[in-house]
Amino acid sequence: MLTKLKSEIELASRHLEVIRAVVEYQPIGIMKLSDILDLPYHRVRYSLRILEQEGYIRASPAGAVATARAADLLGGLEARVDELIALLEAIKKENSQNL
Repeated sequence: MLTKLKSEIELASRHLEVIRAVVEYQPIGIMKLSDILDLPYHRVRYSLRILEQEGYIRASPAGAVATARAADLLGGLEARVDELIALLEAIKKENSQNL
């Protein structure tokens, strides 16, 4: 169960790395992103597809560009991560009390 959670966190981290690069270098294509991020082409392509489905980027003739939704995501990211950390800490505390 926790292995899957770790895997999902790593995947989300990669998606965030890709969206940050799109915001910085837009418009940008898959190959350039792959080079900049030092990630395999197929992983970048998958992240771009997920980000587009979620409305964080859109395709353009010149490459991927970020939407306003991307700015909202990145702007509120720290608070959302803090919420997740607090939840995990509560689970950890509860578990240590039950041992």
